[in-house]
Amino acid sequence: MDDRSLEELGDLEDIRQLKYRYFRTLDLKRWDEFADTLATDVVAEYGTHALSNPLVFEGRDALVGFMRKALGTAVTSVHFAHHPEIAVAGSTAEGSWAFEDTVIVPEARRVIRGAGYYRDRYLRDDDGRWRITGTSYERIYESMISLDDVPSFEFLSHMWSQPPAKGA
Repeated sequence: MDDRSLEELGDLEDIRQLKYRYFRTLDLKRWDEFADTLATDVVAEYGTHALSNPLVFEGRDALVGFMRKALGTAVTSVHFAHHPEIAVAGSTAEGSWAFEDTVIVPEARRVIRGAGYYRDRYLRDDDGRWRITGTSYERIYESMISLDDVPSFEFLSHMWSQPPAKGA
């Protein structure tokens, strides 16, 4: 294997790690780390039935600000990405990812689940790290269930909940 092939394999792995980090930091609400996965001029387009109209964000601050508000500690989310198809062309790349997500919103008594395909654009930034410059997805499905329809549903815990008081 020549040096160029090894470099491209390294780029592919760096981009895979970037997308995994994007979802991990989003779900764990580590907003500074999440922001670092994005280029400063990122453009994000999210189509969602749960939030009505498609959402478009231009710039890192706009996107992180929205996520911080929409997915605060009262909301639990889990995202899984797999089946990456990534094409690298020098310091840019494009990728497609299958994804599944679950969002639990106890205050609204809702659980939202869905799946689809992300389409991303990437750029190797001046610091040598890959960042997302564009992201969007196409939903295969999105479903929502009211927790009122599932009387046995009990949210036992999540990372941001307070433990019950002793003797409660």
